[in-house]
Amino acid sequence: MKTRAVVLRGTSTARPYSESRPVEVEELELGAPREGEVLVRIAAASLCHSDLSVVNGDRVRPLPMALGHEAVGVVQETGPGVGRVAPGDHVALVFVPSCGFCGDCAAGRPALCAQAAAANGSGALLHGPSLLTDASGAPVHHQLGVSAFSEHAVLAQESVVPIPNDIPFAVASMFGCAVLTGAGAVINTAALRPGQSTVVYGLGGVGLSAVLGARAAGAYPIIAVDPVREKRELALRLGASHAYAPDDAVRQIRELTSGGAESAVEAVGSPKVMAECLSAVARGGRVVSVGLPAPDRVLEVPALAFAGEGKSLLGSYMGDAVPRRDIPRFLELWRAGLMPVELMHTGTLPLSDINAAMEELASGRAIRQVIDTSGMLDA
Repeated sequence: MKTRAVVLRGTSTARPYSESRPVEVEELELGAPREGEVLVRIAAASLCHSDLSVVNGDRVRPLPMALGHEAVGVVQETGPGVGRVAPGDHVALVFVPSCGFCGDCAAGRPALCAQAAAANGSGALLHGPSLLTDASGAPVHHQLGVSAFSEHAVLAQESVVPIPNDIPFAVASMFGCAVLTGAGAVINTAALRPGQSTVVYGLGGVGLSAVLGARAAGAYPIIAVDPVREKRELALRLGASHAYAPDDAVRQIRELTSGGAESAVEAVGSPKVMAECLSAVARGGRVVSVGLPAPDRVLEVPALAFAGEGKSLLGSYMGDAVPRRDIPRFLELWRAGLMPVELMHTGTLPLSDINAAMEELASGRAIRQVIDTSGMLDA
């Protein structure tokens, strides 16, 4: 079948993206779902900084690639052997299609699935090579097994999680990456408990989702740090108790918490900010890093912070989440009013405006823009 999709053919750092236009909407041929795969009509896809990291080359991926990894849609067709979903089901899409059998999957850490990492790194799907080809018949790679900036996508059934049909598409589209990663970082990785103090550095979609996760976990105080005043104000609306600019944040955090927070989330992707987080937590404190720095960046911190002060630095990929467990429970927290992710929604755009949307995100003006890929948001 034919589908319109956003395709990246060469990395670019030329800005503004609205003028340099590093990606274009192309008509691609999409193969039918194979065994274990499902065809989904994409209803809404959110734009994430990880997409920009592919565009500017910080995350090296095989090209050309059909972009987009955070989305929600409706199942249209299932291949042989699919028992998890059926046509008509609403599904959130997940960017790590865990195999379910390797050591990490068996240990409850499907985000670290080696088979999924190999498929994602090669631009294939979990059950086979790419199903996308361009007008010349040349293959186009999938981004993280999803390629959601398109009208339709074929995914491994392990990449979809059924969700209730009454959840608005624009809301649900943010749960497969931003909420799963940010809220998961504080709830799963940091294991934040009620009354514990935490600080979140970087108030993009993932960082603000960490604020939401800390609020749902009953943390206090919840301290948000970002250079952009509007983002700090939004963090306070989402549940942060305090918000600081980075310049004097460590001193303010130590003063507020009598020596340092019990945990910190680094959602910037900056070694400098990781080091600052280690300074902002108390003895025995935990720093959780969810940001994705460029591969050549190096972290330098005082070695004595670990054995001497009992601090720990933890990596968290996809929030150490188990998507089939965590997405439904996070959606129920939204339904209860404890995760108002709709406040992060800063605009809805058609697929044709993807370059302008990328520029809004790169500039720091936008949090989560929702791409109406196939007109379903107007239905």
